[in-house]
Amino acid sequence: MSDKLFRFLDLPRQPPKAVPVAIRVLGYGEISGDFAPPSSAVGQAERCLDCGNPYCEHACPVHNYIPDWLKLVQDGRLFEAATLMHETNPLPEICGRVCPQDRLCEGACTLEQGGFGSVTIGSIERSITDEAFRQGWRPDLSGVVETGRRVAVVGAGPAGLSCADRLRRAGIAVDVFDRQREIGGLLTFGIPPFKLDKSVIRTRREVLEGMGVQFQLGVEIGRDIAFEQLLADYDAVFIGTGAYTFVDGELPGRELAGVHDALPFLIANANRLLDDQPVPPALDLNGKHVVVLGGGDTGMDCNRTSIRLGAASVTCVYRRDEASMPGSRREVAYSREEGVRFLFQRQPLEILGEGGRARAVRVVTTELIDDGDGRPRPRNVEGSETELRADVVIQAFGFRPSPPAWCAKHGIELDRSGRILAGGTGRLPFQTGHPQVFAGGDNMRGADLVVRAVHDGREAAQSIAQMLQEATVAAFAHAHA
Repeated sequence: MSDKLFRFLDLPRQPPKAVPVAIRVLGYGEISGDFAPPSSAVGQAERCLDCGNPYCEHACPVHNYIPDWLKLVQDGRLFEAATLMHETNPLPEICGRVCPQDRLCEGACTLEQGGFGSVTIGSIERSITDEAFRQGWRPDLSGVVETGRRVAVVGAGPAGLSCADRLRRAGIAVDVFDRQREIGGLLTFGIPPFKLDKSVIRTRREVLEGMGVQFQLGVEIGRDIAFEQLLADYDAVFIGTGAYTFVDGELPGRELAGVHDALPFLIANANRLLDDQPVPPALDLNGKHVVVLGGGDTGMDCNRTSIRLGAASVTCVYRRDEASMPGSRREVAYSREEGVRFLFQRQPLEILGEGGRARAVRVVTTELIDDGDGRPRPRNVEGSETELRADVVIQAFGFRPSPPAWCAKHGIELDRSGRILAGGTGRLPFQTGHPQVFAGGDNMRGADLVVRAVHDGREAAQSIAQMLQEATVAAFAHAHA
């Protein structure tokens, strides 16, 4: 029996070292470095047990072939590992950075369940993809046969980029339209660079353009180009417009100066960093006391951005307990390391002001009630109200889709919350009520993980390719009838 089978007994879990807190809070660079030396990635990959029943693979929303590419890493077969990663995940270097692996693949790892610490799957995925790109690896499309078909992708976020990748691998020409000046959607404008450096997105754009994907940026469908024009010019359309409308907690006082909604706050900071501009007055938190309302990953992004913008204190308020937080445990830990204080089981009631500006948040303590549905429900405890000093309040209650107006005009059905309805009886997966139009990602699911948007784009591309292939066969049969 190979000694490598028991490598985990001698070599503990050791992710790449993070930049020390005192340094990282001074800027926006990624805080997790590469494995040093690079051979450390091989050692960490050797900890994998190669389970006969790989729970990590099952827990991954795109079902990556994790044990298989970990074995390729062990054997030093870098390019083959990168190729295998891309078979299931069109954006591995991004998911390796932003996925909550602790709740997905690493959380399901057999070693984690046995108390030995999971294989560092996410860090290896990221490091191997980065290194393969540095050494010149690119997707091999030499065997692709062009079909002559064309598809328009609306939205250059993770769903749209994944769809474009898979369509090109099927020999289908792709134009990607996005109203922003850069690709990535919230990968670029919502996720701060200390989690995902924007050079990573630029590299992915170069890779996709090398595959033949054409980007039409700064172009808004419905304003600059009519949706009807896309239907006329392309064989199919994929809608991956994401979820950008913030959920309004409807707190009294939310109109006060100093109150921000999370997404506009993060986007404004992302834009000024892209332009290398100084901090504008609206984002200047120097010496201010900040309260962030919400316990998801977006709330953690607001916590850590506020620290970097000079806040004197940052307090994160969440209405349930820590175990119920929807965000990554890693991001919660990073927030704590950087000085964020957490208040659990506190429900915000009102934002209090003075002279038209926020001065405090009134909160009430909650008790958690188990209704048997798997997640405790918070109930306010009468008489437990307190005030938290707050010069700035950031509301991070989540996002919902805001479907373009042209959806309803073309038989693209929506549910009551504005999510696009796709798939179902008589339709291909991810096909909408308009047979030429497909959708996926947050505009269909509501705000969700990047990796699930990647999954949807990948699978929608497969459905589009199937539809176009069936149309080609039917046309050929009709012509020769």
